[in-house]
Amino acid sequence: MYKRAILILLLASLMLSSQPVHAQEVSGPVYIVQPGDSLSSIAARFNVNMAELMEANGITDANQITAGQQLVIPGLEGISGLLSANLINFGDSYRSLMRQTQVPDSLFRKLNHVVSPSEFYVGVSMILPGQGENQNNKRISLAAGESLLEVAIKNNTDVWSLADINGLHGSWDGLPGDTLFTPGENNNAGTTGLPSAFISAEIRDLPIKQGGTGVIKVQTIPGVTLGGLLVDHPLHFFADESGVQIALQGVHALLEPGVYPLRLDATLPDGSAQSYEQMILIVSGYYTDITISVPSETLNLSVTEPENQQIISIVSTATTTKNWQEEFNIPVALPFCIKDWFGIRRTYLGQGTDIKLNGFHSGVDYGICSESNPYDIYAPAPGTVVFTAPLTVRGNATIIDHGWGIYSGFWHQEESYVTVGQYMQTGELIGKIGGTGRVTGPHLHWEVWVNGIQVDPLDWLNQAYP
Repeated sequence: MYKRAILILLLASLMLSSQPVHAQEVSGPVYIVQPGDSLSSIAARFNVNMAELMEANGITDANQITAGQQLVIPGLEGISGLLSANLINFGDSYRSLMRQTQVPDSLFRKLNHVVSPSEFYVGVSMILPGQGENQNNKRISLAAGESLLEVAIKNNTDVWSLADINGLHGSWDGLPGDTLFTPGENNNAGTTGLPSAFISAEIRDLPIKQGGTGVIKVQTIPGVTLGGLLVDHPLHFFADESGVQIALQGVHALLEPGVYPLRLDATLPDGSAQSYEQMILIVSGYYTDITISVPSETLNLSVTEPENQQIISIVSTATTTKNWQEEFNIPVALPFCIKDWFGIRRTYLGQGTDIKLNGFHSGVDYGICSESNPYDIYAPAPGTVVFTAPLTVRGNATIIDHGWGIYSGFWHQEESYVTVGQYMQTGELIGKIGGTGRVTGPHLHWEVWVNGIQVDPLDWLNQAYP
């Protein structure tokens, strides 16, 4: 009886195993995991249940996803193909992106939970479905007094197609300066909604952080002069060897995270002007807070403010020669010790007084690792010495102009070995680490100024600008 029961179980097992196993077929668009993504952030982004997302992709451990991995997104009926994350760059407007990609408004809103086109900020990541062959890449713009019919003929199309592609009501609906799209070769290096004076515009390393360096690269038609504004600071443009105009602009470390204006102004050879403004996202630098006790005389506003204005007046001039080519070098000898980091919020207390001053640490402090450590300070990049003198807060100070509005400041030196007007090569000796000025011990405080704003010097060590 026992053997018979075993035999029946074996036969049943064989019969079951012979039946085909039908895996659950999951359809839907595919999203490629980006650096910094988590499964929970992806689920939240597409407003899908995390358990359903895991089941659809055969994931058992929510922590085991990697950048570049393809995930099927369930529950997005009517959407197929590859979904890509795109950082909105300068010139990408809601209307121009819809015109170029022909992605239906309802689909774009569904993928990105967009309530209003006003949410379209530079530096924000948006999801777009795979762009097919029907994408309209040729960008055109109506000049003053020019009709839609004239533009259509000039671009080998008809007025009805042009109106249909761009959501216009008819041939009378085009406005001067409005950016339109038509089938054809991409003539704008990926930028979408800019006026006709601009061939392309790109903001690098988005989103920009507090204390970061904004890199704005613009290509224009011949003869255009550029200006503009980032947050509340005028931009200075310089042409590189390829003719692309570049502005470097620091973002203040105390600027509240949020959205701020970025405007480009173009003056054409005939004297006419075109401008384009868009809001840009500034994100937190995640800086901490500390309190420091220092000599009270170094907190006296009658001393500190004139000294601050003196430094600002020096570093606010943008000279036209770019002296550096690569990343900056560390301005001290190896081994080195960083005693304090850029951006830290500081409260200064006067010793023996009730004087209090709030601010932030505007550079990087290099201390002394050991008694055998060299005290030498070196030029991090080529440039011209434009200041060297003792100051109350900064002690023995030296400033080097690297060109294009980029300056290095070296504070608290025991000695300075350079003179104003001296041209320094990378690695040349500047001075000696000391403890002069407002300090709690000997160190080099190194600052980098970008168009009148202090930025994190370590960024300039880790990558080349522009």
